[in-house]
Amino acid sequence: MGKARKRLSFAELTVESIQIGEECCICVSGGGRPHIGCVVLAAPRPSLRDPEAVSVTSSVLNVTGHKDEYLCRQLAEAAAKKKNSVAVCTGGFHADGITEEQIRELMDAVRQLTEEELEWLM
Repeated sequence: MGKARKRLSFAELTVESIQIGEECCICVSGGGRPHIGCVVLAAPRPSLRDPEAVSVTSSVLNVTGHKDEYLCRQLAEAAAKKKNSVAVCTGGFHADGITEEQIRELMDAVRQLTEEELEWLM
């Protein structure tokens, strides 16, 4: 099991993962009311441009009115590529009155987790 926390200027983002066989299940939460707003299943496959590279095909379920797809998709797809196995990410982040600047800060934190710090994954 892996875990990462990112302290933002206005809240905390938590990402936890467990291994299920060869596959990965990720839970993302944070803000004042963590919830399940989205589920993303990412399945690795050979790239259409370069059969030696790994690409990902994702399926997404969103709860109506929730905007958590970006967070869950980024994490699921990064995990699927890194481990070359199926990955699922679910969860949600909620902050009342979140500003555009805070949304950018949250998105940057998720990008950082997926691009630079996949050590939390296991």
